[in-house]
Amino acid sequence: MEPHKAIIAFSQSEKIKSGLIWVSQSLELMSGLSAQEKQGAEKIIVSMVNMVASEIQLARKVTSDTAWGDVNKSIDQALVMINSKVASESVVHLTQALSLVTGIAQRSMSFLKEEGLL
Repeated sequence: MEPHKAIIAFSQSEKIKSGLIWVSQSLELMSGLSAQEKQGAEKIIVSMVNMVASEIQLARKVTSDTAWGDVNKSIDQALVMINSKVASESVVHLTQALSLVTGIAQRSMSFLKEEGLL
């Protein structure tokens, strides 16, 4: 791993983790809404997931780390669940993505520590 790629991976992972947590919490809140309100909430949540997916694509391109591809697969599965009107089922995939991103962050941080950069 190269230092600049590790820094970018760590930075992106923190941003992406925050987004995944926001989306998961929003999905939990959505369960208490009326049917009409859920429609609007789903549109907002899909937009949020797409923003997170864009950040994942950016991280993948910039760092060349294939682990981001696995994160992207989990996000895609979550979107399928949301678009299939079983949004609550997507939390499992979002949690999996969060775990994968945490692993990327840990590897990056460990590398930066070993290099004396953190």
